[in-house]
Amino acid sequence: MEETTRQKKFARLIQKELSNVFQKEAREYAGNSLLTITTVRTSVDLSLAKIYVSFFPKDKQEEKLEKLQSGKYNIKKLLGDRIRKEVRIIPDIVFFLDDTFDEAEKINTLIDSLDIPETSEEDE
Repeated sequence: MEETTRQKKFARLIQKELSNVFQKEAREYAGNSLLTITTVRTSVDLSLAKIYVSFFPKDKQEEKLEKLQSGKYNIKKLLGDRIRKEVRIIPDIVFFLDDTFDEAEKINTLIDSLDIPETSEEDE
């Protein structure tokens, strides 16, 4: 189902403000990694936000994700402090690893490994 305009605006607001939170107030959750919020998806009633993140370098991603999950109440409070005057509901947040880039790498590797014979002018 397609997201509504309201959901998209709300998701953009959360993505922007969470990015600021991680840059300025909650650096300890990313450790020495670069944390990127790739996508935010919200429920229809805006009470839940699914936050897709990626880390660079990619080592120990699961551990870093668990650290984010364990600190989600503090992160939600920091987010709420920033958006409280703009929204009625501060959504619950759930973090997920974004594996889009990994999947793209796998596809590129598969394509590169294909043995496609070149066509000659005689075959045409």
